[in-house]
Amino acid sequence: MKNIILTFFLLFTCAVINAQTLDEIQTILKTPAVSYAQAASFVLEAADVTGSYDKTSEQEAARNAMRFATEKKWLPQNANAQDAISLEKFSLLVMKAFGLKGGLMYTLFNSAHYSYREMVFQELIRGQSDPQMKVSGEMMIFIVNRILYQIEDNPWEFAQEQPESTAEKITVQEGAQ
Repeated sequence: MKNIILTFFLLFTCAVINAQTLDEIQTILKTPAVSYAQAASFVLEAADVTGSYDKTSEQEAARNAMRFATEKKWLPQNANAQDAISLEKFSLLVMKAFGLKGGLMYTLFNSAHYSYREMVFQELIRGQSDPQMKVSGEMMIFIVNRILYQIEDNPWEFAQEQPESTAEKITVQEGAQ
């Protein structure tokens, strides 16, 4: 009897969690202009950034995620949590959270403008766009989805830490003998 109750509880919990996630995604898709807090929360969760921000309630998690991203300098210091995020600022947040590498100008200046240009160059942002345009919920999910797809397709291209080369492994193994 105890196992039946436990099984029912686990199935019920899984159904509720999936329903909450689906509701959150539907809400995001309907959003015409995503706020800084929503963007920070969604991107940090998608990038699986382990940080010192609390994920208790949805509103509190969004504010804490934004605070965390601001401390890391992934978002501007003067950004208001309720203001709509521009595509250029969103690009910097995404590139930093996912640890994406950029070209020469992004590497040198590490700014939102060059992160936007890099994401357009890498075709993560498609179609007609402007760095100052507001990010819709649909666009945010589309961009994050493209990044996750490319990471899954070629994990070494976007990896933050490069794996050991075969030559290094052989040298270490020969030295150990």
